[in-house]
Amino acid sequence: MKDHQFYIRQCINLGKEAKSNGESPVGAILVKDGEIMASALEAGKAKKDITCHAEVEVIRNLREKLDIVDMSGYTMYTTHEPCILCSYAIRHHRISSVVWSISTGEIGGASSEYPILEANNIAIWGKAPELVKGILEKQCKEELSK
Repeated sequence: MKDHQFYIRQCINLGKEAKSNGESPVGAILVKDGEIMASALEAGKAKKDITCHAEVEVIRNLREKLDIVDMSGYTMYTTHEPCILCSYAIRHHRISSVVWSISTGEIGGASSEYPILEANNIAIWGKAPELVKGILEKQCKEELSK
């Protein structure tokens, strides 16, 4: 069985690709039952659209592929803690768990003063996703800063 480190390594590779494209070095994947179902790179500069964060793009890619809204049972892996914008999309699509490497502080969906990823007081979103933080953090920081 593949573990969190395996999937975060995939995200690091996507982040490197995004960086080589002149974007922020962020990559994200969606996994279900051990299979990578969708992947995405940061694309805001290329698409001239600030909402094209890797986490939103991977959701868009999966929706295009499978035409689904409810992503219960899926795990999102990403190089960076999803920001508040991305966290809203994650909650809307009911993604079951989110795993990241690098926390994003004041803009983070869990670490900011607006912890959307952890909120259990918004009924339409249901239960908050399981959060796993800091996987390969040192390696991710090193590799994405090269």
